[in-house]
Amino acid sequence: MFVARNLKKTARFAVRCKHSLPKLPYDYAALEPIICREIMELHHQKHHQTYVNNLNAAEEQLEEAKCKSDTTKIIQLAPALRFNGGGHINHTIFWQNLSPNKTQPTDDLKKAIESQFKSLEEFKKELTTLTVAVQGSGWGWLGYNKKTGKLQLAALPNQDPLEASTGLIPLFGIDVWEHAYYLQYKNVRPSYVEAIWDIANWDDISCRYQEAKKLNA
Repeated sequence: MFVARNLKKTARFAVRCKHSLPKLPYDYAALEPIICREIMELHHQKHHQTYVNNLNAAEEQLEEAKCKSDTTKIIQLAPALRFNGGGHINHTIFWQNLSPNKTQPTDDLKKAIESQFKSLEEFKKELTTLTVAVQGSGWGWLGYNKKTGKLQLAALPNQDPLEASTGLIPLFGIDVWEHAYYLQYKNVRPSYVEAIWDIANWDDISCRYQEAKKLNA
């Protein structure tokens, strides 16, 4: 009976879908000269992969703790789930938010930006300033507020996921962990953040905006 019960548990763990590293929609060198190949390879293959691996491990431990009704263990796993889950969510959005192709926001998104931030350039300045000012490691975000139907800026520490932390739907995120830029920009974070606008994928950002608006329809 004991063996059969444990086999059932093992089977349940095995069928749970594991998270996997998403493929980049472009070559590692495609974002040069803004972000070099070496940074992209390390960032994607090493850092993002580590978040995925640790998230899968934490979720396996969570399933086991739930089966054992181990409340203490369940609570202890919360920080690892938040950090690694946030790292996976944030980076999956980040790769899609960038593009080697020049794009522009749709008229709908541009109108919303101009309505709230006066102009596209003023919006860029505000998000750049907010993001550069993040203390330590973290992210700067453009999000959509489901309650107000408005765009909203936010800065979060570490790998805290935007929606789970603030309720805002993420549209565009700027990663300011040092591994995202240090090999190329050294300690000059402002230069990196200002340059990233040249590879912002407005097609993706605009699409996310349209999808977010549907929630208020």
